[in-house]
Amino acid sequence: METLNERLWHRTPADEVVELLKSDSNRGLDRFEIEARQREYGPNSLPARSGPGPLVRFLIQFHQPLLYILLIAAVITALLDEWVDASVIFGVVLVNAIIGYLQESKAAKALEALARTTLTEARVIRSGETRNIPSTELVPGDVVLLQSGDKVPADLRLLRSRDLQVDESALTGESVPVEKKAIDLQLETPLAERRNMAYASTLVTYGQGRGVVVATAGNTEVGRISELISLADVLETPLTRKIAKFSRLLLVVILLLAAVTFIVGVSRGQAKFEMFMAAVALAVGAIPEGLPAAVTITLAIGVSRMARRRAIIRKLPAVETLGSTTVVCSDKTGTLTVNQMTVLEIWSAGQQLRTSGSGYEPDGRIEVGGEDHAEVLASPAVRHCLQAGIQCNDSQLINTESGWKVQGDPTEGALIAVAGKAGLDGSQLEAESPRLDTIPFESQHQYMATLHENVAGQPRHLYVKGAVEVLLSKCPLAMTRSGETGPLDVALVHRQVEAMAAKGLRVLAFAGKPLPPTTNEIRHEDTCDLVFYGLQGMIDPPRSEAIAAIKACQTAGIRVKMITGDHAKTAQAIAIQLGLDGVHQDNEQAPIVKTANDLAKTSDQQLIEIADQVAVFARATPELKLRLVRALQANGHIVAMTGDGVNDAPALKQADIGVAMGITGTEVAKEAADMVLTDDNFASIKAAVEEGRGVFDNLTKFIVWTLPTNMGEGLVILAAIFVGVALPILPVQILWVNMTTAVLLGLMLAFEPKEDDIMTRAPRDPQAPILTGDLIGRIVLVALVMLVGAFGSFEWAIGRGYSETVARTIAVNVFVMVEVIYLFNCRSLTKSMFELGVMSNRWIGLGVATMVVLQIAFTHLPVMNRIFHSAPIGWDAWWRILLTGLATYMIVGFEKWLRRKLRSRASAKNASMSERPMNTLDPS
Repeated sequence: METLNERLWHRTPADEVVELLKSDSNRGLDRFEIEARQREYGPNSLPARSGPGPLVRFLIQFHQPLLYILLIAAVITALLDEWVDASVIFGVVLVNAIIGYLQESKAAKALEALARTTLTEARVIRSGETRNIPSTELVPGDVVLLQSGDKVPADLRLLRSRDLQVDESALTGESVPVEKKAIDLQLETPLAERRNMAYASTLVTYGQGRGVVVATAGNTEVGRISELISLADVLETPLTRKIAKFSRLLLVVILLLAAVTFIVGVSRGQAKFEMFMAAVALAVGAIPEGLPAAVTITLAIGVSRMARRRAIIRKLPAVETLGSTTVVCSDKTGTLTVNQMTVLEIWSAGQQLRTSGSGYEPDGRIEVGGEDHAEVLASPAVRHCLQAGIQCNDSQLINTESGWKVQGDPTEGALIAVAGKAGLDGSQLEAESPRLDTIPFESQHQYMATLHENVAGQPRHLYVKGAVEVLLSKCPLAMTRSGETGPLDVALVHRQVEAMAAKGLRVLAFAGKPLPPTTNEIRHEDTCDLVFYGLQGMIDPPRSEAIAAIKACQTAGIRVKMITGDHAKTAQAIAIQLGLDGVHQDNEQAPIVKTANDLAKTSDQQLIEIADQVAVFARATPELKLRLVRALQANGHIVAMTGDGVNDAPALKQADIGVAMGITGTEVAKEAADMVLTDDNFASIKAAVEEGRGVFDNLTKFIVWTLPTNMGEGLVILAAIFVGVALPILPVQILWVNMTTAVLLGLMLAFEPKEDDIMTRAPRDPQAPILTGDLIGRIVLVALVMLVGAFGSFEWAIGRGYSETVARTIAVNVFVMVEVIYLFNCRSLTKSMFELGVMSNRWIGLGVATMVVLQIAFTHLPVMNRIFHSAPIGWDAWWRILLTGLATYMIVGFEKWLRRKLRSRASAKNASMSERPMNTLDPS
């Protein structure tokens, strides 16, 4: 069968398309041809993307550099018959993998429960008969019939249409249904303006149509977007990148220190085997065994908190990634807006009225100057304007369990809702003035007209609604506030229309006139000499919670960009209402809007500059969304992308974190995302950013808390090798310290509440390491305290005549006590625990109490003495151990205070310098 390039169907005449597909517009395909094409093309469904199986998903959890280090250490210790050490390390790695696997499995099950799988049917003509078939059985050349409420089952070239309108928001982002006509178009016509095509996954909202299938399954526009998803890069998150970089650095340092330990010991004449064991002990001590588990558990706690805020995290690091985000790219329709048309302004009899409330719910007010004006609402002109909207209307509003829904055209739904706000009831009006005849809307006439009887015996009435230009040419008169008629000021109406259009409103005009009681039907000739009633301007308005969420994001230093398939003016108007940075009511300061056509010929380098400067992108195609995300990433940004449509999916996958809407989101979008919002609320993005920042804060606190111990243990072993004395702490004792304190002390920091100023900080520099210079200095300071305290206590005990076993027990307890006391310093990296509230994290108290009990058991229970080579110690040693811990708290507390003072002075100096007037004659 001869084929055409998929992009040429819209420019090919309908008869030629049918001929090329060897079909018949009236009879469709015959049975034998259908069977042959089904064998050739297969089912009309996107190929399922088979994910990794359970075993592979479990093994992936081990794919982390730090876990590689631990596994190597475990193997080495096992080969040296240190089975306790090896078992502990293997246990840590296994627990980490199990936690990650269970979390991802839980997210997968939640998404399966969220998905609403329905079998779509198609009404087709085959062998001259009309029948309903599963959409999966469609083949190219099938003739499909469309009507209001149908989901388009494949890509169609329209053959006939009658008032056909299609909601293409899932594919193009266009919030208003598109009128479809069986016409020929130019080759360069963009996807969103191809009026002679109906695309798979879109929804028929009004009218009827007939089309021939030109593409199925993966060859449709939806299928092409699915292929784009596979081209998007799967990126590491900021956290995984930093942990990996930190792990690689740690590996190099550990191997170097172990090598130095071995070389120095052998050069001093000590046995090679003993030095090898010492090197292994140093490696085991320097590895933060608890870090992988801490990362996983801290993220899991963040995931749990997000679940309570109606977000499903598909991958553990995703919650932290939002905390690193510097730019949020958001789709408009259904994400920032309510995805329901709403009348915002009415202009009638020279007066402008504003409405409150949004969506199709007929609750709200019609106001002038912020207050209800009964005389305005009672004005005959306003009443006729609203009544024309509700009676010259073929749609219905239905109150369902999930809210008010429109059956029919969203624009007509908005007209019914605004009339309801004025107290007009459609069913009551229908009873009082039933419809007698209709002139349906047709694109060549650009208006709809209805004739209504008056049961009270008054003249019958004609109502007309339509395009402003068309109705103005039919209206010599206009109705005044009192109900009288006078000449229509066309220039005044045009100025009002321009003002409303500048706000992104879609404007409709309303008119009418009385007709004799004998009139039973209307013709186009009857729609002349009308009386102009007024204008109604509508838009898909922003969510109120989205406005607050964007403000919170911008306060937190996160830039928000709108990337939408909608019109440029509409996007600009919504951006102004949302309060995007740099957007004001003054039109001269309105945001620069770039469209796909504007950017079609820009190079990648040019796009990188534009993406950073422009806040609003309209008429965006899936390819442009993908390019924009990549351009922002090339600028070093951490990009979060939100969306719900099929057209958003490639960008969702490319972004550092993709956030899909759970209710209105397509399954393709959910599969491409890292996080799914079950309430479709953009405000949850702000909550996720807050949680993400809290997670990173707590992870940083854990690292700052745990590394001094690893460094201190390594320094103690190095010092013993250099001095030539026995090791103050054994490998099995190192593992005891590292694992018990990590679980009972360090992990308690994962429950630390978020600090009050967390959403007033600027985003972290994506290129910055996990640890700043200040924090590295603090880690070294505490490690030196541990070195002096543990090594000094060991030598003190040996000098007092205690055995090496007792001396080592004292050294181990010094490490543990310093970690216990230092834990309270680490509850905040800048503040004291008294500023936070001593009991604001009760988990720390529980962890400390449990650790103290275990340490007493480690020291005094015989079974623990045998396993860990420990021994009971006296009160003189315990007092020394406690004082070392308290000294650590005082030293770190003083260091925090000193750094705050220095930062405060530097800030004050910078402020005074910036406020000081420039004077070239002043030598200072």
